[in-house]
Amino acid sequence: MKARLPQGYGGPSNMQGMIRQAQKMQEQMTNLQAELDEKEYDFTVGGGMLTIHMNGKKEMTGIEIKPEVVDPDDIEMLQDLIVAGVNEAVSTIEKTNAEAMNAITGSLNIPGMF
Repeated sequence: MKARLPQGYGGPSNMQGMIRQAQKMQEQMTNLQAELDEKEYDFTVGGGMLTIHMNGKKEMTGIEIKPEVVDPDDIEMLQDLIVAGVNEAVSTIEKTNAEAMNAITGSLNIPGMF
């Protein structure tokens, strides 16, 4: 006995369409990832005392430190500012990238993406 699927389910043409759709999504994701990697971000912490520059790959491209925050007797404050700035930058970039990818994938859970 042969089972019949409703029209539009199964069959070679439906499979080819799904493959084309997946290939298109993959191409869009590749292009978007390249754009996101090139994006530049600036993050300011400590009331403007420290600015961190990063790209979409989460690589630090620069840092600006106001002279008044450099106190040889309070090195811990400068260290805390740098840690806070880098953590904020990485978190924001990851969130931005994930939101952009979700716009393409429709929130599909694709292993290994983010």
